[in-house]
Amino acid sequence: MPNIYLDPLTIRDIDRAVGKILRDLDNPDPPLGLEPVRELLRLDRQYYSSTETGVLQETVHRLRVAGQQLIQRPTLLLEVVRKRKLSALWIPDRRRILIDSELPPPKVRWAEAHEISHGIVPWHEAMAHGDERRTLSLACELRLEAEANFAAGRLLFLQDRFLAELLSGDLAIAHVQSLAKRFGNTITSTLWRSIESSSATSFGLLSQHPRADLADASAPLVRYFIRSRIFEQQYAAVTELDLYHHLRSICWGKRGPIGKGEIELRDARGDVGVFHLECFYNGHDALTIGKYVRPKTIVVPVAWATPR
Repeated sequence: MPNIYLDPLTIRDIDRAVGKILRDLDNPDPPLGLEPVRELLRLDRQYYSSTETGVLQETVHRLRVAGQQLIQRPTLLLEVVRKRKLSALWIPDRRRILIDSELPPPKVRWAEAHEISHGIVPWHEAMAHGDERRTLSLACELRLEAEANFAAGRLLFLQDRFLAELLSGDLAIAHVQSLAKRFGNTITSTLWRSIESSSATSFGLLSQHPRADLADASAPLVRYFIRSRIFEQQYAAVTELDLYHHLRSICWGKRGPIGKGEIELRDARGDVGVFHLECFYNGHDALTIGKYVRPKTIVVPVAWATPR
């Protein structure tokens, strides 16, 4: 799944909301604690289980008593959580964030920030109570999730504080790992933010292990395809599967740094660029960074005339 870029006005409005929170917290140093954010916004956090539904039942009951839109279908929340296998959700009526108790600890932070972001993007609450046909449409849902992801990234990575530290080193796996530790976030979210913040022609992949004997045939080969803005514009025809198959040609290891090398990609004008790739496998995902390094050198043979 490729990343989605928002329009400048949406970015501006979300950044204003995130910036106000950080200013109200006296512009904290990384890593950002989410408890002060919840206290500032007066948000409640609880954990639920999709099998032991006590918290979900309580939430449904309170919404029904409060006369909100779930009154006609009191089991809607339970159905949504189970069918869509949600790991977290935001209940605007109760100013409550619910997080799946079975979610691995490293992922809880991002899930919570994502749901907090639904509460701070000004128009999301209005959308949650709007026309059901509109709020449940796929296009609208993807848009709202992209906005919440952007807001969560700007919040957890302290807006431009992250960009300054990103630019202090090379766009490489080791630097991304260092930034993940510095800001207290997962390497996945840090890779995502690094590529989207980069002004370079670059991309990132989260995929299965590139070696065919270690891949799971029942799962998607690529989970996320993250593109910098300039890569998206210049190499729009390049797909995640194109890159994954290139990756297979340069990877050999089983875990840790598993491969690096150069590949060639053709841009929208037909020119060929050379990209340097490096890949790291953490036992769950293969994380890849690709960066443009130079145009392909075209060698033109010249016929020399032999003098008589």
